[in-house]
Amino acid sequence: MLLEIDHHSGVPIYRQVIRQIRQQIMTGGLKDGDQLETVRQLAGRLKVNPMTVSKAYSFLEAEGLVERRRGVGLFVAKVEKDQREQIKDQLLKDAVNKAVVMAIQLGVSQEEAAEFFARQYEEYKSKSRR
Repeated sequence: MLLEIDHHSGVPIYRQVIRQIRQQIMTGGLKDGDQLETVRQLAGRLKVNPMTVSKAYSFLEAEGLVERRRGVGLFVAKVEKDQREQIKDQLLKDAVNKAVVMAIQLGVSQEEAAEFFARQYEEYKSKSRR
């Protein structure tokens, strides 16, 4: 599980962990039944307080994305299609909101931003087919 923490972003570390694990589950990087690192292992690897990782895992568990198996560990849960779509929508909305703010700050019109997005989308899509 690849996680990258930005200590200077202003976003709490537990939220960064939640967002990145959620995103990996939604993109298939983490699949149903995959075991997550223990709190201690992940905290040590990220060099953060174990309570931070524990808090992130608790939120993911409450959300139904991971399940705790007593005495064994934490595993990616089977996510229902409706919930999966809601989470994907929220992840995309968050990313687009950042791009919209940047476009407005740069003085880019909605039409220019939409054209730019379409070009970037097609460029990435064509690269990923290779």
